[in-house]
Amino acid sequence: MASSEDRWRAYAADLGCALARARRATGLSQERVAHAAGISTFTYRKLEKGESNPGTAANPRLRTLVALAQTLGVPVADLLPPDPDIAPGR
Repeated sequence: MASSEDRWRAYAADLGCALARARRATGLSQERVAHAAGISTFTYRKLEKGESNPGTAANPRLRTLVALAQTLGVPVADLLPPDPDIAPGR
């Protein structure tokens, strides 16, 4: 069974895929999405990769997720993968 850290990495990667898919659907560049959401392009690119630093899963703030969803014109829930059962100790 995968560790909770492995499940979190997979969840973050799925979130990144959802961001990229929503961005491509709007026809916006990573730079435009980042600017409109009030974050750096570097940060946005890392989110699409599912990481915050190499080897560290992304863990964006709720404010960032809401801003990205608004920029992309989708509900926040559409960006979030299904519940990964990532509670500590499971």
